[in-house]
Amino acid sequence: MNSGKTRVVIAGGGTAGWLAAYSLAKRLGTQLEITLVESDLIGTVGVGEATIPTMKSFHSLMEIDEREFMAATQATFKLGIWFDNWANIGDSYIHSFGVIGQGSWMAEFHEYWLELHSQGLGGNLEDYCLEWKAASLGKFAIQAGKTNLNYAYHLNATAYAQFLRGKSEALGARRLEGKIATVRKSAQTGNIEALELEGGASVSGDFFIDCTGFRGMLIGEVLGVGYEDWGHWLGADSAWAVQTENTQAPPPYTRAIAHPVGWQWRIPLQHRTGNGIVYSSRFCSDDEARSLLLNNLGSVINEPRQLKFRTGRRQQPWHRNCVALGLAAGFLEPLESTSIHLITTALVRLMRLFPFSGEFEHQAERFNTESRFEWEEVRDFIILHYKQTRRDDSPFWTNYRNMEVPDNVTHRIEIFRKNGYVWPDKVNLFRIDSWLQVLLGQGVFPESHHGATRIPGTASLKQTLDQIRASVANNLALMPDHQAFIDRYCPIPR
Repeated sequence: MNSGKTRVVIAGGGTAGWLAAYSLAKRLGTQLEITLVESDLIGTVGVGEATIPTMKSFHSLMEIDEREFMAATQATFKLGIWFDNWANIGDSYIHSFGVIGQGSWMAEFHEYWLELHSQGLGGNLEDYCLEWKAASLGKFAIQAGKTNLNYAYHLNATAYAQFLRGKSEALGARRLEGKIATVRKSAQTGNIEALELEGGASVSGDFFIDCTGFRGMLIGEVLGVGYEDWGHWLGADSAWAVQTENTQAPPPYTRAIAHPVGWQWRIPLQHRTGNGIVYSSRFCSDDEARSLLLNNLGSVINEPRQLKFRTGRRQQPWHRNCVALGLAAGFLEPLESTSIHLITTALVRLMRLFPFSGEFEHQAERFNTESRFEWEEVRDFIILHYKQTRRDDSPFWTNYRNMEVPDNVTHRIEIFRKNGYVWPDKVNLFRIDSWLQVLLGQGVFPESHHGATRIPGTASLKQTLDQIRASVANNLALMPDHQAFIDRYCPIPR
């Protein structure tokens, strides 16, 4: 690398590209020279509008003002995901972002609740989680009483990229308009040396970030890194996306509505609602899926846009002097809104391992190992939703119900079914409460639970749980409606 600043070249814009530009400029800008190459002629996917609570933490780390960001991206708040028709037609449940009750070191809260539940006491599990209750009632507050809520956002992805671009350029990142014609590699090292643009311009760099979407132009086409296909577990390969007018106040949750051939998302923003259907071309034609989506919507704003994808991940997201981010690194359907999360965690990982010395073999190895763990844990969590269905109304659901799944998923299901035991994943993304809510929501109810829950005695245990439930109810009473909070806190400019 040169003796001055390390030259970082980002191929592609969109959410991944501009998140990379802003993050690196914000935290390593004095050490880096950042150039982002994108073309206005190449569209971005730009439909991933729902997030998880890690985005709030990332914004705090990167000093992004919440109100400014939300107003600029027409954002709303998100307390969880509401699932319809997943376990069976007519069933519904919420995967909320909240902590349920309060457990002990020996047994989790839900196990104490199971003890009371077995005696016909304890009420509903949702009564012990503020975020769960608030979501179901359409309420929101950043803080209720002394309790800080766990929340995420629904946002306009195109506006988010524009918001980040402005902040990146203010920090010195340079945007270069142009389409990449070829990529020049070193004959000696095999590393990427420059991007050659149509029209003759050349952009040289020391380190490259591939944000070219599904194409993976640098990591796949040029460096030849393979793709690990997970279609045998997550068989959806297509989606239609469309926007509709808001006909009611936006709820503080994402909707995931299962249909005979796939599932439909509904993401409420301040000014419109994002919609789409994820489906498998094995079980449904493109026209059938499009009609199914439009028949379940109100007044549409734009023409539906189709996406084709292959679920899986890049075998080595960091190879030589190139890291792939976003869709270039892989794709997991947006059932649990993890797309932007996987970009931000990869960026934090990259900044911690950045190869300032010019040697990157060992950093790349560590980056790839951590990335693999993370992607596999998200994959397994999504698989759980499908595998645990009891639907038998269509070939789509029958296929998922009968498929072989990774051993980790089977183990989780069976130990919970037999003993009520749950644990967080390896990377601590989906906590105990997340696995618990999906397992219960998908119809897995424990046959037994930990014996320590009987030690306090029924009267004492009931008193403790009554206090927790009362605290949740009291805090809930302090919260305004979601729309009222938005109107006061982060309305879009009129």
